[in-house]
Amino acid sequence: MKWKGKRQSSNVEDRRGQSSPRQGIGGFNPALLTPLIRILFSKVGLFIVGAFLVISLIMGKNPLSLISQLLSGGSLTESSAPYTPSAKDEELAQFSSTILANTEDVWKKLLKNYREPTLVLFNGSVSSACGSASSATGPFYCPGDEKLYLDLSFFDDMARRMNAPGDFAQAYVIAHEVGHHIQRITGVTDKMNRLRGQVSEVEYNKYSVRLELQADFLAGVWAHHSQAMAGMMESGDLEEALNAANAIGDDRLQKQSTGRVVPDSFTHGTSAQRMRWFKKGFETGDLSQGDTFSATSL
Repeated sequence: MKWKGKRQSSNVEDRRGQSSPRQGIGGFNPALLTPLIRILFSKVGLFIVGAFLVISLIMGKNPLSLISQLLSGGSLTESSAPYTPSAKDEELAQFSSTILANTEDVWKKLLKNYREPTLVLFNGSVSSACGSASSATGPFYCPGDEKLYLDLSFFDDMARRMNAPGDFAQAYVIAHEVGHHIQRITGVTDKMNRLRGQVSEVEYNKYSVRLELQADFLAGVWAHHSQAMAGMMESGDLEEALNAANAIGDDRLQKQSTGRVVPDSFTHGTSAQRMRWFKKGFETGDLSQGDTFSATSL
């Protein structure tokens, strides 16, 4: 891909090197609130409050955050070493920001009143409006805060474990998650949420497959219009994306992990389906052809 030198998005939140809160809000355990109040309103409490005020002034920190840190098992000093990303990680971060910027350009053109999502880069674990997640979860989109979450090490896993290398394969992953953001904007996500608890797990899985395949289609639509607008694709790029779609099909992943395939448990679609819908989006660039929920054949 010819991505270097292109515009990078300002909607990137870099949380690499940060650990997610352990419990409650900001690591504070609500169960400790009552005894804390009792202490604060005692004579000893007045002395403690005064001491914390002095310490906070010296350290330049909020005294409430210091109390919360101690109650959650922390210390007054920073315990983690500063995070220094490698040159490779920095290049991947710049690449991801550039692809996000390109999706912004494309979807602003295709959709009225498009809301730009935020890309959160993290490593290890992360907290979102959808709950906490680890790197093992893989990239995901949270409709609750309209953010995409990505541990850049996933790209290395794609290349080594899934045999799906290439920068356009990586771009496909980001574009797929942006596809879920499009579904959030257009109301598809809300319709899916209303189905939860109203249908059986097997039936809900079938709807989930259609949701994911539509996100693949939307990633293909992005690629179609991106190429027309920015011309970043080079020879072999389309094949990289299709290879990535093939690598993360439910049937292939299940076969690799358990040695057997259980179609009723599929939530994302088979390799063939994922490739087919991405390619359809890429070839047509027509949003009206991406209604996977009404399609008689996937």
